[in-house]
Amino acid sequence: MLRGNHPAKVDEKGRLKIPAEFRAILEEKYGPDVYVTSVDGQSARIYPLREWQAIESKLDQAPAMDPSKTRFIERTSYYGQAAALDRQGRILIHGTLRESAAADGEVAVLGKLHYLEVWNHERFRRKLAEEPFTSDDLSRLASYGI
Repeated sequence: MLRGNHPAKVDEKGRLKIPAEFRAILEEKYGPDVYVTSVDGQSARIYPLREWQAIESKLDQAPAMDPSKTRFIERTSYYGQAAALDRQGRILIHGTLRESAAADGEVAVLGKLHYLEVWNHERFRRKLAEEPFTSDDLSRLASYGI
């Protein structure tokens, strides 16, 4: 599982050096191939290719004309690009997504169990302040036994 927050930097060429804690899991469990995308352009999601292919398989089962499926595919294709970790553990976040997500300089790399999420550090701090964890959230999680 990918968990925790490991700060990192995106260099001037748009390369993110995957934090060592995450890199070890990715390489050991999944290999170097990933799919880098976003649903809303606010952050980048880095899926091990095997995890992304599982999502694609589920999408393939949904009706072709489902508007939610169409919107999801449009966005993840627009922002998406296949990548691979290089020998130094870096991946490229391509320009369209990098600009939209303001993914340059200091970023937060968050483990989201089966994928990583990359946020502009300040943008994520604002998100946390604007979207507090509520008692309704606790109740919903309790319904899952958490």
